[in-house]
Amino acid sequence: MLSRVAQSLYWMARDIERAENVARFIDVNLQLLLDLPTGGAAQWEPLIFTTGDLDLFRQRYESPTRENVVSFLTFDAANPNSILSCLAAARDNARSIREVISSDMWEHLNEFYHRVNTACAQGGALESPYPFFDSVKKGSYLFDGITLATLSHGESWYFYLLGRLVERADKTSRLLDFKYFVLLPSVRDVGTPFDDIQWAAVLRSASGFEMYRKRHAEIAPNRIIDFLMLDTDFPRSIHYCVANSDQSVHAITGTPRGMFRNSAERKLGQLRGDLAYSQADEIISRGLHEYLDRLQRELNSAGDAISETFFAL
Repeated sequence: MLSRVAQSLYWMARDIERAENVARFIDVNLQLLLDLPTGGAAQWEPLIFTTGDLDLFRQRYESPTRENVVSFLTFDAANPNSILSCLAAARDNARSIREVISSDMWEHLNEFYHRVNTACAQGGALESPYPFFDSVKKGSYLFDGITLATLSHGESWYFYLLGRLVERADKTSRLLDFKYFVLLPSVRDVGTPFDDIQWAAVLRSASGFEMYRKRHAEIAPNRIIDFLMLDTDFPRSIHYCVANSDQSVHAITGTPRGMFRNSAERKLGQLRGDLAYSQADEIISRGLHEYLDRLQRELNSAGDAISETFFAL
């Protein structure tokens, strides 16, 4: 496969997953607005902090109001990580590889982009935020399902899967960091109903509330951290994403499992091993934010290694 084609598949997947996860970040605050007692106020600036776009936001907006933050993260074309920008980039990559992907994939992504672009022109996200962001998540789900059903499961599939999973692992870590490091007002709130509401919102935003409750009877931070970080079966957990990213790279290269022949296999293998032998209580005792911060740097390093191994000229 040409490196150009592989790169387009990989980034098409990453951009669609990123658009979905930006919708999930906003959903954290929207869930809190619904669940918090009367008078509780959601914070909007932490969303920008979590996505890493705080400097750009401050250049373009005066204050982190709900309207400004939602506009910046959803429709702002100057923000490369906004939902509209991500879908535009994914559509451009898909157009460049029309001969590789299926017609169904292209038609859905094209319609998905135009639907969001129309909502941008009409102000749909601000007028009806709950159905709009839900539609972004479902549009991403549908594209993933169409790809699963219509794209041959060879190299093209594995590059698509690799991009999707690397992005998902990074954003799940940021979702957890958003709760633990920024949303938590003080240590006095730990274990209170307010804290439980926040953790439940995080689970719902990761579409993991029902699966978590099937396994655990109560909301417990250490169990939620274990579920979203270390679970081997839940498809949005960090461990699941990293393990399957590692498997995808080995499927592409043909390197036997447990061995490495390039920096991408080495980085993902190291990260997979670290997660496999980690425990939630140990992570919390050492500092969840510090662990997640290091994890995000390692995921970025793994992404760089993937680009160096497969896409660099």
